[in-house]
Amino acid sequence: MLFFYLAAWYSLANGVIAILDHNTTSKATCRTIRQDPSWPSQYAWDSFNQTLGGKLIATIPIAAPCHTTLFGKPNPLFDEEQCSSLRNTWFLPETHAPSSSSPMAYAFTNNSCNPWLQPESPCTLGSHVVYSVNATESSDFQHAIQFATEHNIRLAVRNTGHDYLGKSTGAHALAIWTHHIKSMELLQYDGADYKGPAVKVGAGVEVLDAYEFASSHGLVVVGGNCPTVGLTGGYIQGGGHGPLASRFGLAADQALEYEVVTPTGDLLLATASQNSDLFWALRGGGGGTFGVVFSVTVKAYPDTYVSIANMTVADNGTNTDAIYSGIGYFIQNVLPDLVDTNAFVSWVAAPTGFLIAPAILPDVKSDELTQIMQPLFDKFDDLGLIYQYNISQHPTFLSAYQYYQASSSWNVSDYNTGGRLIPRDLAIQNTSALVEAIRYIGTSTILSGVGFNVSRGVSSPDDVAANPYLRRALFDIVIGTPINYTDWSVTLRDQDEITYDLLPPLEKLTPDGGVYLNEADFRQPDWQRTMYRDHYERLLDIKHKYDPEGVLYAKTAVGSEEWVEQSDGRLCRVG
Repeated sequence: MLFFYLAAWYSLANGVIAILDHNTTSKATCRTIRQDPSWPSQYAWDSFNQTLGGKLIATIPIAAPCHTTLFGKPNPLFDEEQCSSLRNTWFLPETHAPSSSSPMAYAFTNNSCNPWLQPESPCTLGSHVVYSVNATESSDFQHAIQFATEHNIRLAVRNTGHDYLGKSTGAHALAIWTHHIKSMELLQYDGADYKGPAVKVGAGVEVLDAYEFASSHGLVVVGGNCPTVGLTGGYIQGGGHGPLASRFGLAADQALEYEVVTPTGDLLLATASQNSDLFWALRGGGGGTFGVVFSVTVKAYPDTYVSIANMTVADNGTNTDAIYSGIGYFIQNVLPDLVDTNAFVSWVAAPTGFLIAPAILPDVKSDELTQIMQPLFDKFDDLGLIYQYNISQHPTFLSAYQYYQASSSWNVSDYNTGGRLIPRDLAIQNTSALVEAIRYIGTSTILSGVGFNVSRGVSSPDDVAANPYLRRALFDIVIGTPINYTDWSVTLRDQDEITYDLLPPLEKLTPDGGVYLNEADFRQPDWQRTMYRDHYERLLDIKHKYDPEGVLYAKTAVGSEEWVEQSDGRLCRVG
């Protein structure tokens, strides 16, 4: 309750702040923000909380213990020991996932409550949501939508906050927090297009939860690589690749039905035969814009043995040319064979060298995986490269997943990111130019490649809304530049480096190319085309049908071009 009343006191304090001049923008065209007289009174928030049964959470940034002041007043939460503990785990998604408001990607806090600055530095809300609804029922979604609509407040949707594009947060916003909707149910699905085992998962279920549940029934489901990714939200609604994607297709390809609350407050079932346009849009057209998903039912498949390979080549300062020659051979000659055999391959080019960590291959014995990799070993031997190779075989997918997760460190909050899909024809036919671009990036910062073949997941790329360019891709490139927690200007500069320096060589090689919606640059030029391709106009029509008033907004989401975020965080309609 302390958090709620601290935030209530903050709202009252802001009430005496002079109202800013917003160029006489009318209330009808802009969302209400905290400085406005039209912002709900504390009585209105208290009444809303009672309607919800006490599920309203007032945001206190999780780094508040690191600051002597909070919202401009002495901070009763200041605790140096707690701050030190927080700093030790700040970079891990597990630190942010349990919070109703903390963005995993630090850039989207607007540096407003930084645990690495001096204790005297201010702690403010910045771009954090103001309140969150700890939703556990679909009626909580409906109440939140109704309140936001009646009071003209920005609305956001959040599960874990595992989000590289800032879609799950927003200044002056009310969030629907789905994290505690953890229901999972095994079904025998009997539909027109699919008959077989399926798993129905609630909006708060994370990838590891789903993997463990499926494994307990001798099954597997398609999910993400990071265990804290929410399965039901932006992941599957953005397409969703992962360790089993080459074997079964994108996560969006697996969806059989959605329970969704629309921005008009209706609880709908979306399937191939019922509200089929909405069903199509939710299968890869992006999260946080068409509705708020309460559950999704996905196909499940029999479990199987899995082989895992890891390989490392260290850059010692004299072998860089040989390493990139080896990378070129890997991309042109080995990676296509791996993904065509249903492998999912994560690899990295960085100033420290090259690594494959890991190649995951279901239904294939470890000696067979090594045989596929053998030409790469031969090439590295010819190049005089010293490498380390490890191979293992596991009886189930979950045991394989747990094996490689045990040695992984997901410091995902530590980077600005951007990405580009690399089509197979480019990788095979113009390898030298591609490697030149990869080397330009990889010798200065971290470049991660994610190899997959999802061309077989659906009969046609237009069967689902996911970016059809994914079906052409041999791999997705994700670039990371480090967050500088003590100098915000450096972080902003390094964001610029991704957009204006590191990505352009890849964009030049892939004119009219594409990106994976969940791992793109949030400032991607021509994002409608690059993220959605020819599906965009159809998606926009569906957006207007189910959200005619534009209640839901997210960065780079369908329809977001109809809004602009002003310097104070206020959302205003364009035109």
